[in-house]
Amino acid sequence: RRLTGIHAVRIDGKKKMAKIILALALAAQALVPTRTALKSTNVRANARSEMTMAADGGVVLIGVAADSGCGKSTFMRRLTGIFGGTNVGPLGGGFDNGGWETNTLVSDTTTVICLDDYHLNDRGGRKVTGRTALDLAENNFDLMYEQLKELKAGNAIKKPIYNHVNGTLDTPEEITPTQIVIVEGLHPMADPRVRELLDFSLYLDITDDVKFAWKIQRDMVERGHSLESIQQSIEARKPDFDAFVAPQRGDADVVIQVLPTDLIPDEKEGKVLKVKFIQKEGKANFDPAYLFDEGSTIEWTPCGKKLTCSYPGIKFAYGPDEFLGNDVTVLEMDGKFDNLQELIYVESHLSNTATKFYGELTQQMIKMGDSPGSDNGTGFFQTLASLKIREFYEKLSGVEVEVEAPAKVAA
Repeated sequence: RRLTGIHAVRIDGKKKMAKIILALALAAQALVPTRTALKSTNVRANARSEMTMAADGGVVLIGVAADSGCGKSTFMRRLTGIFGGTNVGPLGGGFDNGGWETNTLVSDTTTVICLDDYHLNDRGGRKVTGRTALDLAENNFDLMYEQLKELKAGNAIKKPIYNHVNGTLDTPEEITPTQIVIVEGLHPMADPRVRELLDFSLYLDITDDVKFAWKIQRDMVERGHSLESIQQSIEARKPDFDAFVAPQRGDADVVIQVLPTDLIPDEKEGKVLKVKFIQKEGKANFDPAYLFDEGSTIEWTPCGKKLTCSYPGIKFAYGPDEFLGNDVTVLEMDGKFDNLQELIYVESHLSNTATKFYGELTQQMIKMGDSPGSDNGTGFFQTLASLKIREFYEKLSGVEVEVEAPAKVAA
């Protein structure tokens, strides 16, 4: 089934004008902080504090896997922003604010733990063993499992710190769990015991061609490295990555896969991308997002009067598929947005997005419009994933994340 931007959907004049007005309102509203709060949906949870709730098994544990330089930090900002909360920042204030060198990000609702902190050896020790940090043998999965199990039970832990500045293992820091604990790094799903603890898992999958293009842009164009040294660096890392990190894709509930565009022949710079949002079927408390008609196979070119598209345009696709032995539902976007306010036209044709009000996905994209990927499918699907994870958390925990919607706009 093939649809075009002109003929895909007919909207009457009043409805179209209302959407245009609302889109403009959302653009303005996005500049104002959105207040969010956690609200229990049952009497029992209302009567207990956050820490008591955690002790009763209320901690939801989310795992995010990706290689270094693949967008984990940007995704963490999108995800923690969806959950709201206050006092967002490094645990203890961070080194520059009188604290210590930490990888842990905290707010009153979320805790983000970097799994590099569970490296078995420091940088000097890995030179002795001759192994990379990607190697499973260089990570302390026994301690990772025991401590994440404690956090999930609502108990505080003394977690080690891997200092990325000087490559040392620093004095452990105390972590007290919040309602949502996110663990991100190379191996959140590699150990079966840790994988079993995770309530939800996501993998950011940057394919080799895109990684190479991005690394050339950063290391050759911006840092003056030679093409040969970049190739050697990638090739030296690839065997361990393929052996120890990439297999986790098959265990993830959602995979965001970034590939070279199909819209420009032989495009090698990685500036235009095709991105797939791969959703595993059968996950409890998770209904895959879809385009137009659930279960159909669709290609859609929305460019036209309602969506501004410069060369090479934008193309969406949707349908069932199989990924690494799993039945999946796939949303796909190829190309770049010219105007984020117009994204509401695309959002209006998606279902099961887990938004709490019309245009929330667009609003979140506008809020982070200066972040990497905000003009293409990486930011679009990271935002969609954040909304879906929030919905998953609410269904699993029985705790509602309250969001203040923009003021209604009269038609």
